[in-house]
Amino acid sequence: MGRIWSRLESGERWWAAEIVLRALGLVLLALCLATSLWLYRSTHQPPLHEPYVMEWAGAAAIVMSWSAGGALLTVGPGLFERIELPARYVRFSTVEGLE
Repeated sequence: MGRIWSRLESGERWWAAEIVLRALGLVLLALCLATSLWLYRSTHQPPLHEPYVMEWAGAAAIVMSWSAGGALLTVGPGLFERIELPARYVRFSTVEGLE
């Protein structure tokens, strides 16, 4: 797993990672759609009711799957690239061995 992670951090183009991460983005967006449809049906069923815990959890799942799915679909492996921060933005010193 360490080799895969370091390859993703380096920003090297890797077609397998492109396909897998973008497909995962599509799956998350499909989950968002399915959960949205379920939540719509659940909240509009008679009689009117206070929201259940599962409806709150469904709404949270919609937000998380929408944001993560959209990011993975549009950016793909670029989400994991290591970026350089200017010295003025670094608040903590780096720990040896974690780089």
